[in-house]
Amino acid sequence: MNDKMREYFRQKLLAWKASLLRESHETLENLQDGGLSEPDIADRASAETDRSLELRTRDRERKLISKIDEALQRIEDGTYGYCEETDEPIAIRRLEARPIATLSIEAQERHERLERTQRDD
Repeated sequence: MNDKMREYFRQKLLAWKASLLRESHETLENLQDGGLSEPDIADRASAETDRSLELRTRDRERKLISKIDEALQRIEDGTYGYCEETDEPIAIRRLEARPIATLSIEAQERHERLERTQRDD
């Protein structure tokens, strides 16, 4: 992977992270602004379910931000775009679809097969 491609993925990761952080701040503002002041118990339950779903989504995104930071670190140390298991280059199409990928498609498939067989035991 050349410098231009690394910079492309760095910018893509930074934009993705900024978008997630923006959404996180919006969620925080919405949670601070809105209280559970719904007079109807069904409306209150629905609002509470929506808040719970939103918080679970933000928690997943928090973990995703951590993975984005790790990918940015790999760009800095020169290991971005290489499979953690095989040290082979990860296909550009895979990185385009999943910029935080740490495994090549083949290694990911092996990992998932192994996971399935261990889960069946």
